[in-house]
Amino acid sequence: MKFATRLLTFDPVPGDRYTPANTPIYQTATFRQENATEFGEYDYCRSGNPTRSVVEKQIAALEGGARGFCFSTGLAAITAVTRLVAPGEEIVACDDLYGGTYRLFSRILAKRGIGVRYVDFSDLDIVAAAIGSKTKLVYLETPTNPLLQIIDIRAVAGIAHRSGAVVCVDNSTMSPYLQRPLELDADIVLHSATKFLCGHSDVMAGAVVVNDAELGDELYLIQNGEGAGLAPFDSYLLLRGIKTLSLRLDRQQSNATAIAEFLDARPSVSQVYFPGFADAKQLRIHRSQASGDGAVLSFVTGHPELSRTVVEATRLFNITVSFGGVNSTISLPNYMSHASIPESLRQLKSIPRDLVRVSVGAEDVEDLIEDLGQAFEFAAQRSRDSKVFGVAAD
Repeated sequence: MKFATRLLTFDPVPGDRYTPANTPIYQTATFRQENATEFGEYDYCRSGNPTRSVVEKQIAALEGGARGFCFSTGLAAITAVTRLVAPGEEIVACDDLYGGTYRLFSRILAKRGIGVRYVDFSDLDIVAAAIGSKTKLVYLETPTNPLLQIIDIRAVAGIAHRSGAVVCVDNSTMSPYLQRPLELDADIVLHSATKFLCGHSDVMAGAVVVNDAELGDELYLIQNGEGAGLAPFDSYLLLRGIKTLSLRLDRQQSNATAIAEFLDARPSVSQVYFPGFADAKQLRIHRSQASGDGAVLSFVTGHPELSRTVVEATRLFNITVSFGGVNSTISLPNYMSHASIPESLRQLKSIPRDLVRVSVGAEDVEDLIEDLGQAFEFAAQRSRDSKVFGVAAD
């Protein structure tokens, strides 16, 4: 079956004798057992729930994996993966990551005696040099957040596996519709399912998918033992959102490409970060491992105050953290999604202070472009009036 069909074709109620057409919300904390000495398939909701099982199996199938695990948040999913790393071992991570990942790695894992090295994954020689005998986990995003840089998953996996390290790819910006890291030799694929998988900005969730049976057993032990599994109602909402993934992303990608082209033509935009606008080398890599460019882009204006004015002058783009919803959003990563990056790490990968991140939604693209246009015009008028930006008007 094609991907869009697979989004809608699965067993919604395995074993339910009432055979409803849609997956019910099994809103229960515990399950009655047939006898006092043996457990049935489900016993306690922390250990497993039918609603969560359906969405876990569906995400695993879409990623081409064997086992899936859903967690209460994306960071809970990342934390579960880091539990595979023991004190004294190390993580080698790409140097452009979600701010919360930086915070977890540098401020929490450090207290557990786990070292983290941040390196430029676009240079494979640097990656190879950074991976040593203590490296247990190699962690990356591609495209990265918020600079949308492209990393060669298969090449990094080859380097990591030669040293016995496990490779985890955060696939939140692409989703399994556009990119499937397990098919590119990654060991673990991870999602902030809050983003494109859910797609409606009404659920917090994380997902992890693996193929290896031993990794699967370890992750289940962590999920069950630490109690961060996704609740039944959130599992239901996530499953419902996944059904429209291809429909949403087709529209959002088309809108994002048009907006990227619009921004690239603005005199006051000095650079647009978008997979489709990557340099020849990165674009070649991206086209070899992903089937689309996604719906997230960033741009810089050359002046932080100009960027702030544009962001605040938009009317259809909500100023929010996160991305991936059907409604368009806009933000200044330095002050929002990446504000939690410790100051000591900012010098490793400087995020421009004037960087604006846009998550393009499913609205009419002409309305979105018109809204951005009026925001730039407002900023240009303010610049002419006060000369605070010191830039030429559009």
